Parts: sequence; structure tokens; C-alpha cells
Amino acid sequence: MEPFILFGTFTILLLIGTPVAFCLGAASLATVLYMDLPPVIVFQRLNSGVSVFALMAIPFFIFAGELMVRGDIARRLVALAAAGFGHMRGGLGQVNITASVLFGGISGSAAADATAIGSLMIPQMKKRGYPVEYGVNVTVMSSIIALMLPPSHNMIIYSISAGGRLSIADLFTAGILPGLMLAGSLMVTAWFVARRAGYPTENFPGWGSLGALFVNAIPGLLLIGIIFGGVRSGVFTASESSCIAAVYALLVTALAYRTMGWPEFVASTKAAVRTTAMVLLVIGCAASFGWLLAFLRIPAELVAFLKNISENPLIILLLINIVLLFLGTFMDMSPLIVITTPIFLPVATAFGVDPVHFGVILVLNLGIGLCTPPVGTVLFVGCAVGRISVWDAIKTIWPFYGAAVFTLLLVTYIPALSLWLPSLFR
Repeated sequence: MEPFILFGTFTILLLIGTPVAFCLGAASLATVLYMDLPPVIVFQRLNSGVSVFALMAIPFFIFAGELMVRGDIARRLVALAAAGFGHMRGGLGQVNITASVLFGGISGSAAADATAIGSLMIPQMKKRGYPVEYGVNVTVMSSIIALMLPPSHNMIIYSISAGGRLSIADLFTAGILPGLMLAGSLMVTAWFVARRAGYPTENFPGWGSLGALFVNAIPGLLLIGIIFGGVRSGVFTASESSCIAAVYALLVTALAYRTMGWPEFVASTKAAVRTTAMVLLVIGCAASFGWLLAFLRIPAELVAFLKNISENPLIILLLINIVLLFLGTFMDMSPLIVITTPIFLPVATAFGVDPVHFGVILVLNLGIGLCTPPVGTVLFVGCAVGRISVWDAIKTIWPFYGAAVFTLLLVTYIPALSLWLPSLFR
């Protein structure tokens, strides 16, 4: 009966529009009361969920991303991408994807990527004759590349949800190759769509202009090396690298580019505080929810249930992916990571899946959910920037969905795509 109260309360509150954090907290409290346990357990678990030192990295990475968004870094990265890839068929679509790769390695946030790159690219694409739906589709789907690349704070959340046993450096490294594969599959898809529709190309500005734009973008690009190189080499931890990233972003935007004034700094700080508060509240409430899952032995029962269905790891991974894709259509990513990790990670490891490999599968899968209605956060951001309805966007987004799901299947069934790069650093 307890699992029905836990999941039933959560589902009912979610359906009536209650914020996810309160759904998790209220469902946990209702279940604890039914079990005649002290209600203070919920608040103790909430407190312990946010009292994890590794979580210190999240607010600083968010702050660094906000500084980059408002500090004109994105425009320089778009200009560099345009010079290098604009001459390809459907040039501005290719530029959009490439810019997302570059900016994703700085912000680590899909929503920030969609806002920054979309605000720059979608108006330009409309001006040069591209349908706005194409611009929104490319912006939305390419933004999830940021989730796979360092400094993805969703990888940090996964590590903590897995019990803090997994190396954040390994997770950062494991996501790089799948993230680049996702970018490649989206670029191929954008090329085919643009070729079929006859979208224009841009003129190649010349190697001299490309070199000048690269030099201009170096201060921003160096942040990628500082974050990944420092964490991977062991010079500093993920938490320390987040602080360094925030300080470096402030210095670059305020001193090198001189684009960060006091109003922009205040706006960046407010946005980072607001986002951090929402993320940590969700993590804390989800910690209570996750503790009850473990207390009620739901993961163990799920393992036994799936073993009755099949002993084949390929089938089990397919079922897990289908469930995660479904859940991603109506829940945001951060709470889903905290909720589903204690449920599905034991299942995956019981069938021989490496926890680092499963983390990449989970993040990519739920990233696709961010672009899927009815609760596709990044899809909503892209449609708001492009000023079109969600319905108009999803009518033409399916080729890009197909590219993302194809990449997910490759990542799921070829573990070396995730595990080969981390193995080189061991």
C-alpha cells in the first residue's frame, strides 16, 4: 500500500499543476504519516540531501554560465562557428549546432544554451529566408549537447544520486564522445533537411577572417580547458573548478571583453540565485522521496520483476530507455535524475552495466525529454525565443528527434563510446 500512496500522491499533485519539488515533498510526507513514522524524517532527509559538499559546484557553474550568457561570449562563439561552418548546406543550421557545442562546453546548461544561441541565431535565420520552425528545431535539439559536455551539472547530480561513489571527472569525460556524436548526427540531419528544402549557404570569409575570430574567442574557449583539464588532471576538484570558472568568467567578461557592467552582473547574480534555489529544493525533496524508495525496497522488487521478463541486458536497457523517455515527457530533468537513479541504477548494474555508462545513458535520455511536450522546458524556451507555438515546432522536429534517439541507441548498446575516453586517464 505504501508505494501506491507515494506514487499516487506524487502523480495527483503533478497533474493538478503543483511544482515538482512540492509534489516530491508532499508525497514523502504523506507516505511517512501513513507508515506511522516521525514526520521529521522527511525534513532530515531533505537536509541531508542538500548537505553534500559536491553540490557546491552547481551554483558556481550556474553563475559562470549566466555571466557568459550576459557577457557577450555567445556572440563571439557564434561568429567563430559561422566562419567555420556557414558555407555548408543550410549553413546557419550548422552554425547553430556548432555554436551549441562550443557554448555547451562553457555553460553546461541546455536552457542557457537555447536562450543564448537561440536569441542570436533564430532572428538571423529568419532574416535570411529560413523557416522559423527550422531555426527553433535546430536550436532546441542542439542545446541538449550541453548536458553531455563538461561542466554539465546534471552529471554532478547523477553522481550524488548514485551515492557519491562515482568520479565526476569520469562522468565529465564519458559524456564528451557521445556529446560530439549527437552534434554530428544533428549536423547530418540538418544538412539533409536543408538540402531537401533548398535552404541557402553562407560565403566562406577566408582563413584570415577565421583566424581573427578564433583569436577573439580564445578567452572564452579557454574556460573549457580550465574546467575539464583541471578536474581531469586532479589539479582541483569539481567544486574548486566551479569557483575558478565563475571567477574566470567574471574576469573575461569584465576585463578582457569589457561587456559586463554592473546591471549585467546584478542580473546574472539574481538569475543564478533563482536557478540554484530551484535546483537545490528539488534535490532536497527528491532525496526524501529516494530514501522512501530504498526503504520500501522498490528497486530490489523492480530488479526481480524485470528478471522475470527477460535475462537479456539488451532488452532490459531498451525497457529502461522507453520508461525514461516517457517520464521525460512530463517531468523536468533534475528531479528525474534524483528519483530514477536509485530505482534504475541497481537494475542496470545487476545486468552488468557500468554505472558511468548508465549515467551517460540517463542524462542523454532525459535531455531528449527536455525537448518533448507537454513539459519540455527547453522546447518551451526555443519556441518563446522564436515566437511560435509548441505545436508548430513539433510538427517538423521529428527528423531531429530521430537523430537524437539514434545517438541514444548507439550510446546504450556500445559501452565503449562512453567508457573508452575515461579509461585513457586511469
